[in-house]
Amino acid sequence: MALAFCGDEGNSTAYNVDHGVLNNGCFVDALNVVPHVFLLFITFPILFIGWGSQSSKVHIHHSTWLHFPGHNLRWILTFILLFVLVCEIAEGIVSDGVSESRHLHLYMPAGMAFLAAITSVVYYHNIETSNFPKLLIALLFYWTLAFITKTIKFVKFCDNGVGFSQLRFCLTGLLVVLYGMLLAVEINVIRVRRYVFFKTPKEVKPPEDLQDLGVRFLQPFVNLLSKGTYWWMNTFIKTAHKKPIDLKTIGKLPIAMRALTNYILLNEAFEAQKVCKAWSYGSRSIWRALCCAFGRPLLLSSTFRILADLLGFAGPLCISGIVHNIKILGVFFISSQEFLSNAYVLAVLLFFALLLQRTFLQASYYVAIETGINLRGAIQTKIYNKIMQLSTSNMSMGEMTAGQICNLVAIDTNQLMWFFFLCPNLWAMPVQIIVGVLLLYYLLGISALIGAAVIIVLAPVQYFVATKLSQAQRSTLEYSNERLKKTNEMLRGIKLLKLYAWEHIFHSSVEETRQKEMTSLKSFALYTSISIFMNAAIPIAAVLITFVVHAHLTRKADFSPSVAFASLSLFHILVSPLFLLSSVVRSTVKALVSVQKLSEFLSSEEIGEEHDKSSELRSADNHSKYQAVVSRAVSLPITNGFFTWTPEGPPALSNIDIRIPQGQLTMIVGQVGCGKSSLLLAILGEMQKISGNISWSSNCIGVLGTPVFVFFFPRKRGAVAYASQKPWLLNATVEENITFESSFNKQRYKAVIDACSLQPDIDILPHGDQTQIGERGINLSGGQRQRISVARALYQQTNVVFLDDPFSALDIHLSDHLMQEGILKMLREDKRTIVLVTHKLQYLPHADWIIAMKDGNIQREGTLKDIQKSETELFEHWKTLMNRQDQELEKENPVLERTNLRRTMYSREALLKDDEEDEEDVTESDDDDNLSSVLHQRAKMPWRACGKYLSAAGILLLPLLLLSQLLKHTVMVAIDYCLALWTEHEFDHSQYSKIFSVLCCLGIVLCLVTSIAVEWTGLKVTKKLHSSLLNKIILAPMRFFETTPLGSILNRFSADCNTIDQHIPATLECLSRSTLLCVSALAVISYVTPMFLIALVPLAIMCYFIQKYFRVASRDLQQLDDSTQLPLLSHFSETVEGLTTIRAFRYEAKFRQKLLEYTDSNNIASLFLTAANRWLEVRMEYELHAGQMMQTSKNVGFSLVFALHQVSNYLNWMVRNLADMEIQLGAVKRINGLLKTEAENYEGLLSSSQIPQNWPDRGEIQIQNLSVRYDSNLKPVLKHVNAHISPGQKIGICGRTGSGKSSFSLAFFRMVDTFEGRIIIDGIDIAKLPLQTLRSRLSIILQDPILFSGTIRFNLDPEKKCTDSMLWEALEIAQLKHVVKALPGGLDAIVTEGGENFSQGQRQLFCLARAFVRKTSIFIMDEATASIDMATENILQKVVMTAFADRTVVTIAVSDSLGRGLVLVFRCVFVLSWF
Repeated sequence: MALAFCGDEGNSTAYNVDHGVLNNGCFVDALNVVPHVFLLFITFPILFIGWGSQSSKVHIHHSTWLHFPGHNLRWILTFILLFVLVCEIAEGIVSDGVSESRHLHLYMPAGMAFLAAITSVVYYHNIETSNFPKLLIALLFYWTLAFITKTIKFVKFCDNGVGFSQLRFCLTGLLVVLYGMLLAVEINVIRVRRYVFFKTPKEVKPPEDLQDLGVRFLQPFVNLLSKGTYWWMNTFIKTAHKKPIDLKTIGKLPIAMRALTNYILLNEAFEAQKVCKAWSYGSRSIWRALCCAFGRPLLLSSTFRILADLLGFAGPLCISGIVHNIKILGVFFISSQEFLSNAYVLAVLLFFALLLQRTFLQASYYVAIETGINLRGAIQTKIYNKIMQLSTSNMSMGEMTAGQICNLVAIDTNQLMWFFFLCPNLWAMPVQIIVGVLLLYYLLGISALIGAAVIIVLAPVQYFVATKLSQAQRSTLEYSNERLKKTNEMLRGIKLLKLYAWEHIFHSSVEETRQKEMTSLKSFALYTSISIFMNAAIPIAAVLITFVVHAHLTRKADFSPSVAFASLSLFHILVSPLFLLSSVVRSTVKALVSVQKLSEFLSSEEIGEEHDKSSELRSADNHSKYQAVVSRAVSLPITNGFFTWTPEGPPALSNIDIRIPQGQLTMIVGQVGCGKSSLLLAILGEMQKISGNISWSSNCIGVLGTPVFVFFFPRKRGAVAYASQKPWLLNATVEENITFESSFNKQRYKAVIDACSLQPDIDILPHGDQTQIGERGINLSGGQRQRISVARALYQQTNVVFLDDPFSALDIHLSDHLMQEGILKMLREDKRTIVLVTHKLQYLPHADWIIAMKDGNIQREGTLKDIQKSETELFEHWKTLMNRQDQELEKENPVLERTNLRRTMYSREALLKDDEEDEEDVTESDDDDNLSSVLHQRAKMPWRACGKYLSAAGILLLPLLLLSQLLKHTVMVAIDYCLALWTEHEFDHSQYSKIFSVLCCLGIVLCLVTSIAVEWTGLKVTKKLHSSLLNKIILAPMRFFETTPLGSILNRFSADCNTIDQHIPATLECLSRSTLLCVSALAVISYVTPMFLIALVPLAIMCYFIQKYFRVASRDLQQLDDSTQLPLLSHFSETVEGLTTIRAFRYEAKFRQKLLEYTDSNNIASLFLTAANRWLEVRMEYELHAGQMMQTSKNVGFSLVFALHQVSNYLNWMVRNLADMEIQLGAVKRINGLLKTEAENYEGLLSSSQIPQNWPDRGEIQIQNLSVRYDSNLKPVLKHVNAHISPGQKIGICGRTGSGKSSFSLAFFRMVDTFEGRIIIDGIDIAKLPLQTLRSRLSIILQDPILFSGTIRFNLDPEKKCTDSMLWEALEIAQLKHVVKALPGGLDAIVTEGGENFSQGQRQLFCLARAFVRKTSIFIMDEATASIDMATENILQKVVMTAFADRTVVTIAVSDSLGRGLVLVFRCVFVLSWF
C-alpha cells in the first residue's frame, strides 16, 4: 500500500494547483506544519542544551519559581488544545480508514501540532521556573504563525462549502479560537511583565513562601498539570521510602494555609457582621462567617464534583456505543455522528473522559479537605483566643469544664472539617441521581423507574441503620470511657491493690464494665454488618427486579448487551449517592450540633476589663489620702473592694481595703476557706469586681530594672510571677517548666534550683532536668510539683511575686529552706514585692506586712508589732501555734534527708540499664547495616501480627470467614456472566431469568453471611485480647509498673483496644472485599479480553511499586498526623488548667504563638496525608483506564463493567486499606508484647487447710538474715537484716532516702525479691504462703493517700465483709464520723476520682479507717505523716496509742513523733542500731 503525504503520487488531483496554491487542501495542510516545525526547531536546543545541562536550576525548590500572568488559563487552553488535536488526529485516521493509499496530510499536521503543543507547555514551564520571560518571544511567534495558518485553512473550508455538518470544519474552527486565545495570553504576559517592546521591564519577585526553603508543601505553587496529578509529590514519596518522615521533612505550611491567616479571614467575617446592632455569636452568625471566609473554595470543590459526576456518565454511554456498533468508516470528510459511531474512537473518548472525571473528582476531594483543614485551624485559634479571655468563674463554677473545651477542639472542629469535606455532595448528589434516573428511563423505560424506586425506598432504611449505628457507637464510647476510668484508677492504685490483695475486686469491676461495653459492641457490630450487607445487596436487588420486569413485562423491548451493561453501570453509579446520603445527613446534623456548642462557648462570659472609665475618674479622690504614703512605700492599694465569682452571686470578698508595700514581704493568713487565694485572684483580675478600685503603680509593671515612679494611677496590670496553690506544670522538661519561656541564665537557674532544694530530685530523675514531665506532672510527687511551680516564680524577673501556699506539700525542712534561701534571700533582698499566702505561722516574724482574713473580710492588717498591740487575742492564738510548729522543727533530726522523694534508686538504674541495652542493640544493628534493615522493616507488612489477630478468632470462624468471602465473589462474577449470556440469547427469557434470580438471591444471602462473619470474628478477637491483657496486667509484678510508664499501659487499654474493637474489623472487611473484587475483575477481564494480559504485567509491576512506596509514606504521615494532634490537644488542656497562671505572667501572646505552631504542625501533616492519598488514587486510576483501552471482544460490555466499577473503584481502596491495616495491626503487636509479661507467683507451698484461720493472731515478727532486691539483675537494697519484733510492739524505722526503709516494709508483702533469709510471722515463713492469703492478712497505710471513685463504703470495704456499725466505728476512730454524717448519703456518699472532694488530710484519715476495718494484728505505716498538718498528726498519735494498742505497728517516718517505743535506724543497706 502506497504511503505519501498527499496520497497516491499518481493521482494528479492530489497535487493540482490550477485554482491557486491555497485552494489545494494538501498544500494548506503542509502549510500548517510550518509553525510546529519552527517551534520544535527553536525550542529543542534550549530545552536539551540550556536546561538539560543545569537541571539543578529547575529543581522544584528553586527560589526564582513563580507564575506568569494567565498561568492557569494557559494550561487549561493547552489541555483543550491537546484534546482537540487528538480528535483531529482520530478524525483524519478514520476518514482515511479504507483508502488504498494513506493520506498523511489528514493527520500528520495534527500529530505535529500535538507534539508542538506539548513542547510549548514544557518550554513555558521551564521559562517560568527560571523566571526568564524574554525567551517567551519564541512562543509569541509560534502562536501567531499557528493562528494565521489555521485561519487560512478555516477560510478555505468556508470558501469550498464545507460547513458545520463536517467534523473537520468544527475542529478547525475550534483550533482557530484556541490559537487566538493562547496568542492573547502571550500578549498579556508582554503587557504585564514588559519583557520586550518596553524600555523598563517589570521585575516580579517569586512568592515569599518559595523563598523560604522550609516550605515543602507546594500544591498551591505548582502548575496545573502537577496540581491535577500531584506530580510534585513524587520526590516526597520517594524520599519517604529512603528515610522516615518527620516534621522537619514536611517543613512549614505556606502562609495562605497557616492557622493565623485563616483565623484573620474568619475574624474579618465576624467583624463584618458586628455592624448589626443585635449581633451575637449565634449559630446563624457562625454559619454566615464560615461561608464568607471559606465559601469560595467550597464552591470550586462543588463545581469540580458536579463536573466529575457528569463525566462519570460517559462510561455507561460509551459502553452502550462500544458494544452496539463495531464498524469502521472510511471517508475523507465525516460527520460527528459517523465519527462517534466508531468503537475505537469511543474507547479513546471514554479513556479521556474517565481521566478527566477522576482528575476533577480528586481535585474536588482535595479542595474540600484543604478547606476543611484550614477551617479547623481557624476555629481552633478562635477557640483558643476565647479561652484566654474566659472568665475564671466559668471554670470554677462548673459552667465550662476542661473536658468540654477539649471535646470542642478535638471532636467538634473535626466534625465541621468533615462536614465541609462532604458538603459538595449536598449539591452533587441530586444532580447525579436525576441524570442517572433519566438515562435509565431512556434505556429501559418504566422498569428502570421500578429499579430506581427500590433503591430510593431502601435509602430511609439505610439511614435508620446508620442512625442506630451512631447510637450504638455513642453507647460504646460511654461504656469505654467508664471502663478506662476504672482501668486508670486500677493502674494508679495498683500498689495498694496488691498490698491489700484486692486485684480480683477491681478485675471483676473492669470486666463487668467491659461486658456492658461488649453488649454495645455487639449492637455496633450487628448494625455495621447490616449496613455492609445493604451496601452490597441493594444494587443486586435493584438490578434483579429491573431486568426481570424489563424482560417479562416489555418482551418486545430492546434487551441487548449494550442496554443491559449500560444499565448495570448506571445502577452502580446511582447507588453510590443514595448510600452516601445517610453519611452526609448524619454529618450535617453533627455539624449543626457542633456549631450550636461553638456558639454557646463563644457567647460565654469573658474576663472583665481591669479598669473602666468611671474608676479612672474616681481614682484621684480615692488615692489622695494615700499619696504621701504611696510615694514612700505602697505598691498596690485596694479600696472599697467587693468581688464575686458570678455576677448574680453574693460577694466572696467584701470591704477589701488593703495596701501592699512596695519591695517588701506581705503575708496573708487566715483559716481555711476565708478567702486568701480569692484575694490574690481578685488582685490579678480573675474575679468579677462589683465595686472598688485596684491600682497598680508603675513599678509593679514589667520586670526588674524599670524606672520607679512615686505617683501611680489605675493602669493595666503588668506581669506577676504567680505560683498557684495547686501546682500547674507544662508537659515539658523540668528546665522548661522553671525558665517558663524566659531566656536561660545559668547562674540564676542554679540559684533557684538550690533555693527550692530541687537538685537531689533532679539527680534521681532519668534524664536530670531534661526529663520530660508528664501531663499534670504525673511522674512527680506532690512536693516536687509544688517546688517546681515555686521555682518558676522565683526564676522570673518580675517586680511582683504572688505565692499561694507554697509550703502545703512540703515537709518542715524543705519549707524552712525555701523560706530562707528562696523568699527572703532571693526575693526580698532584690526588693521584690512579695505576697505570700501561708498556714505556716512560724514565718510571721519575717513578714514586713501582715493581712489577716476571716470569712471573706479583712480582719486586720499591719506589722506583727501592730497586731500584737491592737489584736492581743489574735496574736496570742498565733503565738501558741507558732510555738508548737517551732517545737516540731526542733524535734526533727536535721541530718535526715526528706523522704518525699519516693523515686527509688533502682528505677533510675533500670532506666540506665535499658538505655545501655538500647545502645548495644543500636551498635549491633549498625554493624549489620542498620539503615537498610530499618528501611526493610518499614516496607514490610506485619504479617505475624495479622496471623496473631486471625488465629485469635479460632479454628471455626477463620475458615467460615475465608470460605464465605470466596463464595460471595464467585457468585458476583456468575451474576454478571449470566447477564452476559442472557442478553446474547434474548429468545429464552424464562430460563435465564430464573438462573439470574437464583444467583442474585444467593449473592444477597452471601453478602449477609460475609458481613456477619467479619464482625463476629472482630468481636471474638477483641473479647479474647482484652481479657488476656487485663489478666496479665493485674497479675504483673510491681517491678513492671515501676519501669513501664503508666500512660503506655493505659494506651494499650484505650487507643489500642479501641482500634481492635472498632477499626480493624471494618478495615479487614473492606480490604478483603476490595482485594477479592479486584482479583475477580482482573480475572474476568483477562478471560474476556486476552489482549488485556499484555498490559496487565507492566500495570501490575507499576501498581506494586506505587503501593509499596505509598504504604510507607502513608503510615509515616498517619502516625505524624496522630502524634502532632496530641501536643495540640495537650496545649489546650494545659492552657485551660493554667489559665490563671498564664494571665498572671502576661504570657498570653507566647502561648498563642505556641498554639499556632502546634496547629500548623498538625495541619501540614494532615495536608500531606491528603495529598498522598490523592497521589495514589490519581496514579491507580490513570493506569487502570490505560489498561481498559486494550479491551475489545464480543463480551466487551461484560469486561468494561468490571473495569469501570470494580477495578477502578476498589484497587485504590485495597491499597489504602492495606496501609490502614498495617498501622492498625501495630495495636495487636503492642498488646501481644504486653501479653509476654511474666505474672507474679501467687501459688504457695502451704494449702489453705495448713494456714490457721485467724493467722496472724499475735503479730510476732522474726527477720532472719534478710536480703532483698527489686530484680534479679539489680543490686540488693537490703543486706543481712536481723530483727525480732514482739507482739503488740510499736516500731519506728527511719533513715536517709534510699537507705531501704520502704523496701523493708514491702518485704513483708513479698513485693520485692527476697533472695536470702526469711521473714517469720507467728511461726510461719511468709515465703510459703499464697500471695493472696499473705497480703489479705496484713494492713498498711502508704504515704500517698489513695481513694477510688465510688462511695465511702466501697473505699473502706470493697470486699463487702463489714457491717455498717463496723464502718462507723472505724470512721469514729479516724475522727471522720462527723464529716461523713454531714454528707448526703452518709456511707453511700460519693467519692470523686482520686478523692478530690476531700482534703489531703481527710484522705489520709480515710486510709487509716480502711486499715482499721481490716482488724489485722500487724499494721504498717509507710511515711503516712510526711505531708499532713500537725492537727492530723496529733489524731494519728492518738489512734496509734489507743485503737492500735494491742497490735504490732511498724512505722516508717522522718521523726519519732508518734510515740513509738523502739526506733530502727537504716543507713545505706545495713541495720545500724536499735534504741
